[in-house]
Amino acid sequence: MNGLPILVTGGAGLLGLHWAAACREGHPVTRTLHQRNLPLDGTSAVLLDLSDPDALDRALGAARVGCVVHTAGLTSVERCEQDPGAAEHHNVKIAACVAAAAERAGAAMIHISTDHLFDGKAEAYDEDSPVSPINVYGATKARAEEAVLRAHPRALVLRTNFYGWGPRHRPSFSDWVLDALRQDRSLRLFTDIRYTPIHISALIEIGMRLWATGQSGIFHAVGDDVLSKYAFGVHLAKAFGLPTNRIEAARLADETELVRRPLSMALSNSRLHKALGQSPGSLSNQLSLLRHQETTPAITEIRNL
Repeated sequence: MNGLPILVTGGAGLLGLHWAAACREGHPVTRTLHQRNLPLDGTSAVLLDLSDPDALDRALGAARVGCVVHTAGLTSVERCEQDPGAAEHHNVKIAACVAAAAERAGAAMIHISTDHLFDGKAEAYDEDSPVSPINVYGATKARAEEAVLRAHPRALVLRTNFYGWGPRHRPSFSDWVLDALRQDRSLRLFTDIRYTPIHISALIEIGMRLWATGQSGIFHAVGDDVLSKYAFGVHLAKAFGLPTNRIEAARLADETELVRRPLSMALSNSRLHKALGQSPGSLSNQLSLLRHQETTPAITEIRNL
C-alpha cells in the first residue's frame, strides 16, 4: 500500500491530525475539514460536506484515493445525549455516506469506532459479543458500524479508546491529566470504570498494517492492559515523574448528574494479535513512548495547532 493516496476525514481533530502526520512521508494525504481550518505541513486540506455524495465522489476522484480513514464524528457523550438527531447525523449518516463513496471509488476504508458499545456487565468483550449500548453515543456508533459494513463490505472497523498529544483545541485524556498535575491541580478519576487504552501512534500503526495485509471487518484495536481510569492516571503520573497525591479516587456510580456510561469498556485484542502476530504492547512501553514524543518536531507541530 506504499504511496497510495489517503483521505482522512476529521482532518482537524486529534486522531485525524495524528493519522495524517504519521502517513505524510509515505503517502499523499488529503484531510477533510468542516469548520476549523488547520494547516499541517506535507498534507493538503479540503473543505467538504461529508453528507454530500457528489462532493465526496469529486474529492475521492480528484485525489485518486486508495484508502479513506474516517475519524470524523460527534464524540461527546453529553452532546449526543442532548441532541440525538445531531448524533445520528454525524455518527451514522455521515459514516454511511463516506463508506458508500469509498466503495464507489474502489478505495479501502478504515472506520474508527468506540468501546462504548456494551452494557458494561462483562469483564471484557470480544468482536463477537452482541452490542448493547446504554447511551445515545454508543447506540449511534453501533448503528454506524452496521451502516459502514453494509455500504462497504471490505471496510475495516476499529473499536478503540486512544490517548496521545493533542492540539490546543482538542486535548486528549492524557493531556488533561498531565496539565492538571503539572499545574498542581487536583483531579478526580474513576476507580470503577475499566478500559483498555492504546497510544494513538500504536493505533495508527495497527490500522495501516491491517489495511496493508488486506484485513477487513471488526477489530478491537486496544492495548494489552485492562485498568481503571484512576489507575491509568497514576501510571501516567509516574511515567512522567509527577506526584500522584493530587489524583483523587472517585466512582462513576456516585455521579448521578452524568450521562450513563458502561462500567466495563474493556475489549479483548486477541483477534488483532492473531491477525498481526503481535500485540500493541504494554501500557508501560506506550507511556514511555508518550513521554519521548513530547518534544519531537512532529508532536510539537500538532500541539501548537
